[in-house]
Amino acid sequence: MPINSKRKGSKFELEVAHLFRDWGYDAHRTAQYHGKTGQAADVEIEGSGLHIECKNYKEIAVYKWYEQAVNDSKAAGKGDIPIVVFKGNNKPPMVMLAFEDFIQMYNEYASDRDIRSRENAELD
Repeated sequence: MPINSKRKGSKFELEVAHLFRDWGYDAHRTAQYHGKTGQAADVEIEGSGLHIECKNYKEIAVYKWYEQAVNDSKAAGKGDIPIVVFKGNNKPPMVMLAFEDFIQMYNEYASDRDIRSRENAELD
């Protein structure tokens, strides 16, 4: 029996919130948790700096979805990084974000990783 698209989307938003929670983040589906609408993100992690849109479609239209995340994030006025978590039917969730946002996040990760590598080398 086919699942209607609204229910399918709601289910995926909840799945994404649970994925973040599995990694230790206090994530909530905003429609469920706060009853937010309009420019609110689909999933919220308070203080994370992310504007999270979730899409679960048969046909992938990431640029259209990313544009929505950018516009909604700007309208919310908090300066959050717009990202889109999406998946196709029977596919794993993926994340899309602008390269500039990715490289800033990766540079922080790489910098931290370099520090850990040096600390470990000093212990040897």
